[in-house]
Amino acid sequence: MMHEHREPIVERDKEMIPTVLLRAMFGLVVACFLIVAYASFTDRELEAMPPNLPVVKERDIRIFASMTGEARVETPQGEVIADLDTTKGGFVAGIGRVLERERGKVGLDATLPIRLIQYSDGRLALRDDHTPWRAELRGFGQTNEITFLNILNN
Repeated sequence: MMHEHREPIVERDKEMIPTVLLRAMFGLVVACFLIVAYASFTDRELEAMPPNLPVVKERDIRIFASMTGEARVETPQGEVIADLDTTKGGFVAGIGRVLERERGKVGLDATLPIRLIQYSDGRLALRDDHTPWRAELRGFGQTNEITFLNILNN
C-alpha cells in the first residue's frame, strides 16, 4: 500500500494567510479606527452631505408600518394619504420601522410627524425634527422615490 506524504497541519496553516497580509489588514483596521476617532473627538463637520437648496414643497406625514410590509401614511390630522399593501409598501414600512427604532432610543412615539421635503433640484428627503435621523430618498431607487413623490403630491 502506498503512503502519501502529508505536511503537518501546523506548517500548512502558516501558509494559508501570509503574515504580511495579516499585518496589513490589522494596520488598515487601526487606521480606520484612528480616522473615525479623530473626526468624532474634533466634531468634524460631515462632508458628504447634499447641498442646502431652497425647499419647493414640504409636507408633514405620519407613517404606520407593519412587519408584513404594509404601510399607511397619514397627515398629522389623521387623513389617509396612502394605504399601501405588501407589494407597494415595503420601503415605506421599512422607513416606519427605522423611525420606530430611532425614536424609541429617545423614548418618543414612532408615529410623530416627519417632514417630507422636495428641494429645488428635485431631490426628495425625509427629515425627523425629533431625532438626528434623516434620509435622502434618491439613494433608495427610483421606484421608492416615486412612491414618496406620490405621497407628497397626493
